[in-house]
Order: sequence, then structure tokens, then C-alpha cells
Amino acid sequence: MATDRDRDEEGRARNARPRDGLGRPLPYGEEGVERQPEGIERTPEETVREGQRLLNDGKPFHAHEVFEDAWKTGPADEQDLWKGLAQLAVGLTHAARGNLVGSATLLRRGADYIASFSDAQPYGIDVDGLRSWALALADDVEAGAVEVDPAELAPRLRDA
Repeated sequence: MATDRDRDEEGRARNARPRDGLGRPLPYGEEGVERQPEGIERTPEETVREGQRLLNDGKPFHAHEVFEDAWKTGPADEQDLWKGLAQLAVGLTHAARGNLVGSATLLRRGADYIASFSDAQPYGIDVDGLRSWALALADDVEAGAVEVDPAELAPRLRDA
């Protein structure tokens, strides 16, 4: 039985609808933002730089995809770092989309994942600052005390 599903170059089902800056699907034919390519192997420096650029641009969903690539392609001992950063970015995404419960859950989970890297501060990442940001934002969104503009609330991955 044939289907009309969107497919990528390898034939895998892949929704080709355009997306907005928060990763939400738009109707076919509308102009969306360029998607992040999947499966890119970047250096940790490139990952941090690209993730920060996307966060600053108000595109936390796209930053999450960059961190997810690092989590899936990087060394096993760094998976929790990149997974945590991905969850922080998608937590910010959910806050901006209005999913406050999901946002708070993901922000706290991401903060937990990166906690073990606090002493090492890998690649200059301000783990303590990110954890404080995430936990405070989780509290604020749960209380309904914040209007979420993802660019305005974007965290700084590095202190400097």
C-alpha cells in the first residue's frame, strides 16, 4: 500500500512542512525558518557556538537539535552534558509555546543532567549559571509569572 508521506533522501518518513522559529509546523506553502540539518558532527566548540547563536536568535528548538547531535555523536562520558543542554533548550521552547508544565519538567531534568559537570565546567560552559537559570525559569513558568520571549530569556552558555 503506497502512502504520500514526506520522505528524506534515505527514504525515512520525515515531515517536510515548514517550521517556525520554535519548531512548530506551519501549513505547506508558508515560509518557515531554515531547519538545522540532523546528524552533523561538530567539535564541542562549534556546538557551543552554534547553540548559543540559535538561542540568542530566539530559536531554542533549533539549538536543541544542535545539542542533540552532540549527545548522539560525542563521547559517552559527555552524553549527559549534551543531553542536558538539549533538554534546557527544549524546555525554553515549551515555555515559549505556552506548555508551562512540560517546560518546567524539561528545565529541571536538563539541570539535573548537567549537574555532575559543575566542577569541570567543560568547554567553558557555565554549568552552575545554567542550572540556576533553568531552575529559576522552571519556578517562574510554573507560577505563570513570566511572559516567555525565547531570545530575551536565552541563557548564556558561557560566563564570558
